[in-house]
Amino acid sequence: MIFRRKSKNEDLENETGDEAATGTAEPRAEGPFDSSEVDPELLEAEDRIDLGALVISGLPGMELRLQVDEQSGAVQAILLVVEESALELRAFAAPKRTGIWDEVRQEIAGEATRMGGTATETETGFGTELVLVVPVEDPDGKIYSQTSRVVGIDGPRWLLRATILGRAAVDPEVAPPLEQTLREVIVVRGDEPMAVRESLPLRLPPGAEPVEGEAEQA
Repeated sequence: MIFRRKSKNEDLENETGDEAATGTAEPRAEGPFDSSEVDPELLEAEDRIDLGALVISGLPGMELRLQVDEQSGAVQAILLVVEESALELRAFAAPKRTGIWDEVRQEIAGEATRMGGTATETETGFGTELVLVVPVEDPDGKIYSQTSRVVGIDGPRWLLRATILGRAAVDPEVAPPLEQTLREVIVVRGDEPMAVRESLPLRLPPGAEPVEGEAEQA
């Protein structure tokens, strides 16, 4: 799908019923946003793509790809590709009163180290994020270093994990459009109890092409 914008498993959560539905953090001044923090009409705007747990907007010429788990057929991640860069989005359930990005970030850094790479924390407008440099093997068997930025945003009972790939991960002049796209993401958590770190349900929009891949936990 190409965007053409006209304009600008751990334990189940301990909350149920009304308590789970109403417990949220203070509304944030900048996105990504929880669905409770925005005008409901924004969720249905013509420049928005409803993917279930995530409602996104895009840039002209941006390609939308969905990564689907081979066994379950469930959509696990969204990949937004524009020229030589990409933004991967994954959303997970989190506890009501505490965020999990600090913990998840340490685990991601540890995995990068085990792969023979490096993980460096840096402070940005999104908070503490990771810059990963890991060895990757191409189809010809050659090893090269791949750099990515991993951003984590703790929301009301959710974690949104965004990975910036390609040129935008290393060139600050290229990154702003993808960063703005991330700012405009709306997370639709829903009221039902879920296991902490369970993937929030995503769905295919009309015309989207699934890309098979393994499921991933936060």
